[in-house]
Amino acid sequence: MTKKKKTSNLMRIIHRYLGFFLAGIMAVYAISGIILIFRETSFLKQEKKIVKTIAPNLSGEDLGKELHIRKFKVEREEADVVFFKEGTYNKKTGAADYTTKSQPLLIEKMNHLHKAKAGEPLYFLNIFFGTSLLFFVISTFWMFLPKTTIFKKGMYFTAAGVLLTIVMLFL
Repeated sequence: MTKKKKTSNLMRIIHRYLGFFLAGIMAVYAISGIILIFRETSFLKQEKKIVKTIAPNLSGEDLGKELHIRKFKVEREEADVVFFKEGTYNKKTGAADYTTKSQPLLIEKMNHLHKAKAGEPLYFLNIFFGTSLLFFVISTFWMFLPKTTIFKKGMYFTAAGVLLTIVMLFL
């Protein structure tokens, strides 16, 4: 067996079994990636009523930070009560009564795959997954001989994929 054939065979074998191994991870990434597209909407989110006591006399900005509410905006104030889109806050007592929307725990955990930071255990999974996908890209070019029609057509599809991605980045 020639060296070129050995390399091609090895690439096919690794590509095949790594593909089977990563199938589950890819499914989770795909599902959570699609769900992340709708993160600014109420899609799959459940409402949760929260009543808690926080520090009294907070400013509007500090109140938003304390309650962990994005795009927090005070709508109006009447006496000691601050009204905002999600609920109310009593400046005198520190009582906050508001509603939040969040996704179910499993979906939040799946979405965290895309947001993992260095130092978290998922960071290593993301590095492994990313390098595995890069291997898939490279090993694909060893699947068919360069002189075959399939390979040549494959190169057109590769170029189309790169071009589509670049166009979509600038839209």
